[in-house]
Amino acid sequence: MAVIYVVGIGPGGAETITPQAMKILQSCDVIAGYEKYVDLVKDLVPGKILYTSGMTHEAERCGYVLFLAKDFGLNVALVSSGDPGVYGMAGLMLETASGSSVEVRIIPGITAANSCAAILGAPLMNDYAAISLSDRLTEWQLIEKRLLAASSGDFVICLYNPASSLRPDNLKKACDVIMRRRDSETPAGYVRNAGRGNEASRIMTLGQLRECNDIDMFCTVIVGNSKTYILDGKMITPRGYRLE
Repeated sequence: MAVIYVVGIGPGGAETITPQAMKILQSCDVIAGYEKYVDLVKDLVPGKILYTSGMTHEAERCGYVLFLAKDFGLNVALVSSGDPGVYGMAGLMLETASGSSVEVRIIPGITAANSCAAILGAPLMNDYAAISLSDRLTEWQLIEKRLLAASSGDFVICLYNPASSLRPDNLKKACDVIMRRRDSETPAGYVRNAGRGNEASRIMTLGQLRECNDIDMFCTVIVGNSKTYILDGKMITPRGYRLE
């Protein structure tokens, strides 16, 4: 019986794909996914059948993957950047395959929060919340409610999908919400294309983040909590260990 693997490929560089994920990619008949994500791995596994589709075609993609597995008996790797269970394809694929008798296995990957935190320093050493600013599937009022709750609870906040051409002001609006409960001098930072050849990052204040105009969908943003500070150009959120 064919198996559908929902595979997290991490940030996108070969060195950040887990050995388990690489083994699955090498063993499957078909590599499927959003076109930009398939492009990141196709040269690592030459000779595979490739199936790609664009953004907003997620349901159609999962349906076709199920068709390939169920009707043709092909093992398929459905790839997601980062971890497939964090704003990825894992949930939708499980829902699509429900009742089909086709097994779906989730293969974890390094999510953007972790890969970007490592580049910025150690900002996630204490409790943190991950919130997507994309209001395509979640209404903005709910996103704002979550931002305010995380800010009130003094969580470090990791912002996925911070801005795009269709919603250029969502990051500014998010910063305004956070600054209702957090000082504008709070350390913040972003990483673009983590783990790829054109990686870039910057550390700044929350107030400066609000005015930043070069953040897009290829970026992940981290806003510190009340204890986060900058040391030697790195963000640190202390865990509370004693320095001897």
